[in-house]
Amino acid sequence: MTSCNTLYYNSIMRNIINISLPEELNKVVERAMRKGKFASKSEFFRNLIRLWEEGKLFSDLQESEKEFAAGKGKKLRSLVDLR
Repeated sequence: MTSCNTLYYNSIMRNIINISLPEELNKVVERAMRKGKFASKSEFFRNLIRLWEEGKLFSDLQESEKEFAAGKGKKLRSLVDLR
């Protein structure tokens, strides 16, 4: 996807949500912005969600490794084995 297409895609696919934060949490977000880590509050929360998703994926992988080690997994030799 070219940068022009990415911009077009991002501008169409965005949804606006509103959240309410206690003052202390709002200060945490604003401090991160002042330090230059994020350009906006939206960027902060997008990053937070990405990190949460990565954590979920890591957790799922760990669980799969435990199942495989316990002999509950199936080693795939090709995509045909998925059927």
